[in-house]
Amino acid sequence: MAGGKGLGIDPATIEQLTNEIKEIHDLGVEVGIVIGGGNIFRGVQADAQGMDRASGDYMGMLATVINALALQDIMERKGIATRVLSAIEMRQIAEPYIRRRATRHLEKRRVVIFASGTGNPYFTTDTAASLRAMEIGAEILLKGTKVDAIYDKDPVKHSDAVPYKKVSFMDVLQKGIKVMDAAAISLCMENNLPIVVFNIGEHGNLRKVICGEPLGTLVTKAG
Repeated sequence: MAGGKGLGIDPATIEQLTNEIKEIHDLGVEVGIVIGGGNIFRGVQADAQGMDRASGDYMGMLATVINALALQDIMERKGIATRVLSAIEMRQIAEPYIRRRATRHLEKRRVVIFASGTGNPYFTTDTAASLRAMEIGAEILLKGTKVDAIYDKDPVKHSDAVPYKKVSFMDVLQKGIKVMDAAAISLCMENNLPIVVFNIGEHGNLRKVICGEPLGTLVTKAG
């Protein structure tokens, strides 16, 4: 959401992201989005600075709502019916998260943005994404990042880093590969929900993944 700024909201970045989402929505794909708030505030940062971790996490959840509203605003300008469902109730600006309501919105061809994570401290956005994917019966979990795949080591620090085309959930957990946190990976593994990690910043990548083109890294039981 911050683009190259690192912090805050970059309208150009949101514009690009919503264009990508519109492309797959126009294909008839039901889209649920879990959005983070790291461009505004991170609970772990507050913890490192001596603030209570739970308070910091709640502040981070509120940041996700700001991002969700920004994303909703631009998407609706493009004619895409969008609903923000928040795990923390704030009825004036978002609907409370109810699983059946979320699935009903999806059936009506509305894009659903899930805000406030799980509504609980100590749980990451990754875990929220896995949980919501299970609840709505998603076929696949897409993690859009700044890198084009999962690597065996940090590609920024190591020029010889090798990307994985496929990797198993168990390998991710055992080797400590930095994809998503362990709770999120375990949840996907237990429910056999595949994950694709890809670079969402490159135009057309979201549509390519949805259309089944080999892109990024696929995380499955078999690997």
